[in-house]
Amino acid sequence: MAINHKLRPYQIEVGGAVLDSVLNRKGLTFSVEMARQGGKNELSAQLEVLLLTLFMGTGGNLVKCSPTFKPQTVVSMMRLKERLNDAGYARFWIPELGYMVSLGQAREMFFSADQSSHVVGATAHVLLEVDESQDVSHEKYSKEFKPMGAATNVTTVHYGTTWDDSTLLEEVKQTNLELERRDGIKRHFHFDWQEVAKYNPHYLRYVEGERERLGESHPLFQTQYCLKPIHGGGGFLSPQQRAQIEGAHGRRHLPEAGKVYVAGIDLAGEAEEGEDAMLRALKPRQDSTVVTIGELDFSTYNEIIQQPRVNIVEHYWSTGKPHASLYPQLVDVLKNVWRCRRVVVDSTGVGAGVAGFLTKALGKAVVVPFPFTQQSKSRLGFNLLAAINSGRVKMYAADGSEEYQEFWFELERAKSTFRPSQTMNFYVDPHQGHDDFLMSLALLIEAAEYRPRSAKGRLGGDK
Repeated sequence: MAINHKLRPYQIEVGGAVLDSVLNRKGLTFSVEMARQGGKNELSAQLEVLLLTLFMGTGGNLVKCSPTFKPQTVVSMMRLKERLNDAGYARFWIPELGYMVSLGQAREMFFSADQSSHVVGATAHVLLEVDESQDVSHEKYSKEFKPMGAATNVTTVHYGTTWDDSTLLEEVKQTNLELERRDGIKRHFHFDWQEVAKYNPHYLRYVEGERERLGESHPLFQTQYCLKPIHGGGGFLSPQQRAQIEGAHGRRHLPEAGKVYVAGIDLAGEAEEGEDAMLRALKPRQDSTVVTIGELDFSTYNEIIQQPRVNIVEHYWSTGKPHASLYPQLVDVLKNVWRCRRVVVDSTGVGAGVAGFLTKALGKAVVVPFPFTQQSKSRLGFNLLAAINSGRVKMYAADGSEEYQEFWFELERAKSTFRPSQTMNFYVDPHQGHDDFLMSLALLIEAAEYRPRSAKGRLGGDK
């Protein structure tokens, strides 16, 4: 099937402005915010083909940098080669040294903007492009890439989607908006998902599905599709989001026949020798092991949200017990009482031993060790927000228990901070309390990725 690579009006608008700056040696710097999958990479590749063609006789370098060499820089090179072939240059372009592509006397050089890369020395004569500019550090760009075009007054383009108000892309954007107010020359281009969807009905359906799956307030939807930057951090869950988690079902201590159960386990650090069950009262900030049991409701499946609803039905909360003394209880609860189909357990640090023990007792098909890293915890937080926003997780009704009270205590005090490369952290300030129930809840959502063998639709269990 032939793929249509024809540029859309909003892409042509950007391309025309860049081309005018290059050909008339204006040396402008542009910022282009385009919704995810809106076609910024296609625009970049076709612009590169055009400029290589125009300068193939006289010569000159184009320089493009991306946050990483693999996969981003490699993908950019592949796309350029494909478009050169489409333009009839298959026998004429030449690859050089694994990071350059030449056409006649013109050349494009591709670099990684990773902090560990060394790129000083290249000169950009025709164009300097910064892909995913929101993920490139200010220092790296200022010290190593911006000087490449200083002697040539090169035209520069920063492409990306927004993130927070501290990124390189946001800095360039704000500078451009101020310059536009002064001289009226358009330097910043902003095309959110609604603009892209005007020309692509398939994209419209896809993004509407993402909005339903993630929720419109989700940080990833707001930044990648609405192009609205996040301002700092703050509370992890709004009052509206906490209200969405409230359920009407009762807490249960035993499973119901035919139902599917999963669990998320956040493990405490090993207790000191001699500490007893009264530890929480004596040391309020000592963390605990929390097991959250969820019942999966597959009747919520549809074409867009292909995940079950998770009804929290039980909590197990233990403070100050060594892991060795918890093993028999964990195995009994997960295997014999609830017959959990999937268990996601914190395997960070000393948790690796518990995860290994549970894997032997319950089987690799059931237990999923989850090591916490910046990236994995960020993904866990985003997935939890998506489940909450789409109404896919519900807490049992108030029962007056300490577990119920601690659960809501932690959710009300949970905070979030946003980091570079579109990652986030979520936690409870140690001076205000714990986040054991919060992390166990997030791991429960990960456990809800369980897929039964049965068909879609209302499901009582897989046999």
